[in-house]
Amino acid sequence: MIDSKSEIQNLKSKIQDGLIVSCQAPANSPLCKPEIIAALAETAEQNGAVAVRIDSPQHIRAVKQAVKAPIFGIYKVVFDSSEVYITPTFNAAKEVAAAGADVIAIDATLRQRPDGESLTEIVSRIKEELNLPIMADVSRLEEGLNAVEAIGVDFVSTTLSGYTTATKHLVEPDFELVENLAQRLDVPVICEGRLRLANDVQRAFDCGAFAVVVGGAITGIDQLVQQFVSATPRRSANFKMF
Repeated sequence: MIDSKSEIQNLKSKIQDGLIVSCQAPANSPLCKPEIIAALAETAEQNGAVAVRIDSPQHIRAVKQAVKAPIFGIYKVVFDSSEVYITPTFNAAKEVAAAGADVIAIDATLRQRPDGESLTEIVSRIKEELNLPIMADVSRLEEGLNAVEAIGVDFVSTTLSGYTTATKHLVEPDFELVENLAQRLDVPVICEGRLRLANDVQRAFDCGAFAVVVGGAITGIDQLVQQFVSATPRRSANFKMF
């Protein structure tokens, strides 16, 4: 666990100006196995990634055995009562910590959370009970400001821009959000979401990103195969993109 300012600063120095690879797979994919996710993470590390973003305790545990790079851990849990699913509860955060994550990433939008918990309560308990840095996944500027100024997270990421009701119209990386957050906040701002090309990564840094996260463009094998299949004469009539 990382429980001191010097250790958090050391973590920041490890990821600054670098690429974080999100190694995930859809639940119904043959790739969604701990050993395969670990192999993807190890491949990312060997080729220059400074950290990895991993979903679920079992995958985090497997990756912890395979890489030395910092792990940004999440736990996607779906509730009928809430749209929030990225580490939505304290119990989810507790499992991420127990699995060995170095940073806990949580949905920090202002949407209602499941189980009657508040974002402030969850962050407070993570700090007091788990002693791990927190990354706030946000979709808008006000959410990032709230996460830092009101509840004191350590990192802010643009992960959820384009994936909430208010931002679902966005189909390209939200460079404007990156720039606005970087100008207003004194914590590292991570650019994540729909980065597909090296030029996207360069532009994110030009906008003030501290580090960038790329997922689907690197490890989204299911989606990539589907995209190419959709262009073939033999594409299935039942083909559906993610």
